[in-house]
Amino acid sequence: MKSDSIGVFLTSVFASYIATTRASTGYRQTPGSRAVPSSLKRKLWLLTQILVLTVAWFVMTSSAVLAHDRDHGGPYSLVSPPQPTLADGKVEVIEFFWYGCPHCYSLEPAIAKWLQTKPKDVVFRRIPAIFNEKWGRSAAMFYSLEAMGLLDQLHSRIFDAIHKDKVPLDNPKTRDDWLVRQGVDIAKYREIESSFTVVTKVARAKQLSLDYKLESVPTIAVNGRYVTSAEQAGGAGAVFAVVNKLVELSRKN
Repeated sequence: MKSDSIGVFLTSVFASYIATTRASTGYRQTPGSRAVPSSLKRKLWLLTQILVLTVAWFVMTSSAVLAHDRDHGGPYSLVSPPQPTLADGKVEVIEFFWYGCPHCYSLEPAIAKWLQTKPKDVVFRRIPAIFNEKWGRSAAMFYSLEAMGLLDQLHSRIFDAIHKDKVPLDNPKTRDDWLVRQGVDIAKYREIESSFTVVTKVARAKQLSLDYKLESVPTIAVNGRYVTSAEQAGGAGAVFAVVNKLVELSRKN
């Protein structure tokens, strides 16, 4: 409820209470009559105190909310419960994404720019979010290429293929043909894709998607405690200003 709505509400309550109290006490204002019954005075005094306390509580609460936004530099959500990190004393920043997501594709330039100035005490990781089988296949491709040492080379190409060239890489045959054109040993790829390491990492990514209570991608998690997104931050260009503030906050905690 906004402050002006609360003011109108309290004013209406105050007016209604006065009218009701006057009726119950038999008080009537007549020409030349200025005396107010003592019982009405006491009730009006009590209502005034309640009104003052209510307004004071609202002002303090509103100030606290504004201070929260001002101190932390932008909108974000708390992760409940906080999640463990793998950063070993550093601040961990995770991007949850899906290759088929156009918003994730749009965020890539902002990520690349931020990585150029990323503080030394910050560790950045990408984790493919998994909401269904289709997203699971995308995650398997991510971790397979990572295991082959080809992820840095092909990560941006995968995004371009899907969103610029309209290649349906979620189709296994189409994906395999595309990987061959990128110079990938497809027999080795298939072997690694079904390996214990990749299967385990895909399962872990699926569990993290649940643990972080993801509702959409891209979502940026900071040190297992905070999450933000382009929608919350007010646009892709504003995401990492929020992330930087959350990194500072994480250092204090």
